[in-house]
Amino acid sequence: MWEEKNNELCRAFEFSDFSEAFAFMTQVALVAEKQGHHPWWSNVWNKVEIRLSTHEAANTVTEKDRLLAAAIDKIVG
Repeated sequence: MWEEKNNELCRAFEFSDFSEAFAFMTQVALVAEKQGHHPWWSNVWNKVEIRLSTHEAANTVTEKDRLLAAAIDKIVG
């Protein structure tokens, strides 16, 4: 579930292993590139943390962030 805090949409994901986490990040990267909107993220082994905000809108949450969050939700099912 996405949480809005500090002018960002935030969500943490946990996978069975590093390969699964990396495969998820690859899928997100392709969608983000298509949308022209890129996340801040971090990955440690099987955990991925994503934060979304729009730089052009003074680092606040915009419709671009909500659209990318929805696309990410579809990836994880």
